Amino acid sequence: MKVDFQMGGVDSSQQESNFMNKKKFTKMVEDCVRTKSMSYMDTVVYLCDENNLEIEDVKKYIAISIKEKIEFEAMKLNFLQKSESLPNTK
Repeated sequence: MKVDFQMGGVDSSQQESNFMNKKKFTKMVEDCVRTKSMSYMDTVVYLCDENNLEIEDVKKYIAISIKEKIEFEAMKLNFLQKSESLPNTK
């Protein structure tokens, strides 16, 4: 990422930031689910391995929409009871 000090803006056209954020991780998860036909749970683990992220640390990058899809998968597989939900990611 190149910062333009004169204009005070950020030039993101040159290269993307290597820092992970919620928006970037969500896009990576959605793209991987679509292209690799993986479940959301498997995709999160796969992306953690590919990007050298600790699974325990990735919860801050998981958007509510992804969390809900993971909960649905977990309930479908009987990993969670129908009334349970995952802890808050905040």
